[in-house]
Amino acid sequence: MTELLDRHRRVMGDGAPLFYDEPLQLVKGEGVWLEGADGRRYLDLYNNVPCVGHANPQVVAKLAEQAATLNVHSRYLHDGVVDYVERLVGLHHDGIESAILGCSGTEATEMALTLIRGTTGKRGIICTDATYHGNSSLVGRLSWLPVGTERSGIKSISTPQLFRPLDAGLSEVALLQLHLDELTGTIASFADEGGFAGLMLCSILANEGLPNPPAGWFAEAVGLVHDAGGLVIADEVQAGFARSGSWWGYETSGFVPDVVCMGKPMGNGFPLSAMASSHDLITEFRQRQRYFNTFASSPLQAVAGDAVIDEITNRGLVGQVREVGDRLKASLTALQQDHPRMGDVRGTGLFIGIDWVYPESNNPDVDGAGQVVEALKSRGMLLGKAGQHGNVLKIRPPLVFDHDNAATFLSVFRDIVADAHS
Repeated sequence: MTELLDRHRRVMGDGAPLFYDEPLQLVKGEGVWLEGADGRRYLDLYNNVPCVGHANPQVVAKLAEQAATLNVHSRYLHDGVVDYVERLVGLHHDGIESAILGCSGTEATEMALTLIRGTTGKRGIICTDATYHGNSSLVGRLSWLPVGTERSGIKSISTPQLFRPLDAGLSEVALLQLHLDELTGTIASFADEGGFAGLMLCSILANEGLPNPPAGWFAEAVGLVHDAGGLVIADEVQAGFARSGSWWGYETSGFVPDVVCMGKPMGNGFPLSAMASSHDLITEFRQRQRYFNTFASSPLQAVAGDAVIDEITNRGLVGQVREVGDRLKASLTALQQDHPRMGDVRGTGLFIGIDWVYPESNNPDVDGAGQVVEALKSRGMLLGKAGQHGNVLKIRPPLVFDHDNAATFLSVFRDIVADAHS
């Protein structure tokens, strides 16, 4: 392990990100399980990329068959590619009619930001102050942008939430209005700065730590954006493909976006992403940008994406995710009553966050969350931490995670939490 880590640092560069104090060397995956080089098995509660399971046999078989037949770039006609994109956009609301495929969520997001700027003729973009949508020179400007600052036509609003509200003395209705007023003011601030193009949101506020916003915030915010002539981008890179217990996070959160970005789980590990919108907006984008991606819209991407949709549909994973997630969240909420370090349990479907806190104050306990992650790893459970303060335990397993897997995790987690409480 030490030799491999040294070699990794030499060829990948010092500081290349690796999970855990002692990094894991993985050699095999199957379903919700991962296997280390030492033969030890780990229950995976982190990876949403292999959403229908590590090494899914159906996806692997489709990829192998297509790779042995044909793979070319997008400047040729291919039934499989057209069939897949038709199927993909058909899973969305009626206003999503066409899509452009890419290889990463960053690419999809950059296309979406460029689309709304080109369509509106404006530059101003709003995001939340604790978000992440990708890491290109444009998209990276949205990451962790403090309220009151600006990066090349991008400004942020406070993350809407009930657990750490902007004003603890307000009712939920008044808190909602406070956030809407902030959004209205931020939109107006672009009047003399290139105008307002739109709002970009993760549909379930995943990187923000899955906070529960005041009821109705998503729909009300979208209404304000549209009233101001802007467009709304839903980032479904983490939220989509049944993760929330619906096909799309925007369905769970109750709003209708103009543009949708998809990525991570689309190909179950095979690089595949998409930016989708109305046919008119996609056509206008193509006419302005003449976008081309060598490795996107390929037959190999299409079979991977199609196999993922088959597995989600044929195995009833939308319903399973909702049922397993609801029961797991209920069990964690019940456990929370006796363990005040679990300051808040929230989320939807198989994406659950536990806000790990100092009990006396409910302030974020970042170090304590890290200790829980390490303790779980030592017991064969893999999850991460994220959120606005880096203290939210992030439970996000493959969609095939079932009730038995949840019971296995809960048995270990109860012991870890009891040790942390003692």
